[in-house]
Amino acid sequence: MNHLAHALLADPGGNEFALGSALGDFSHGHPDPAWPAARQAGLRFHRAIDRFTDAHPEVVAARRGFAPPLRRYAGIMLDIWFDHLLVRDWNRYAAHEPLADFARRWLALLDARTGELPESLRAFLTWMHAHGLPVAYGDDATLDVVFHALARRLSRPSPVAEALPALQEHAGALQDHFDAFFPDLVIHARELRERMLT
Repeated sequence: MNHLAHALLADPGGNEFALGSALGDFSHGHPDPAWPAARQAGLRFHRAIDRFTDAHPEVVAARRGFAPPLRRYAGIMLDIWFDHLLVRDWNRYAAHEPLADFARRWLALLDARTGELPESLRAFLTWMHAHGLPVAYGDDATLDVVFHALARRLSRPSPVAEALPALQEHAGALQDHFDAFFPDLVIHARELRERMLT
């Protein structure tokens, strides 16, 4: 899953847990033993969510819907597209808090802890502010910018810069896959949080 989904799923665990989850794509190896226990749990939570997502039958089927060479990058593309769908259907999953308020609160948490973030996450935080993310994941033009930026960061040439038209072409099927998958993920995340924080 991408950044917004991870933030939403980790949020009920509290600030340290949410911070640990936010570090998931920017921290490698075991959690730092000097971190608070909740932050360590949040990092493990992020990785467990990614494993559940990658193995879910609906996500597997969604990846298979893309022809080569895009299929090789379908996991990355779907992570971002699923955040796009989450923005557009936010009230279904988080009706208790408007997306703009949630995004401000999540970004404020990261802003307040910049001294504790790795350089890569600090740079991405600056990029999110500059492009109105995560709210702007709902905007097709911003998604196109995101995919072009991602293609530049990859270590080898890839077709990721042209991902948006392919995703739009499969939009109906991808919506169906997301609608079947994401409720399962929400339930799994709730049970996982409870186990990790007790």
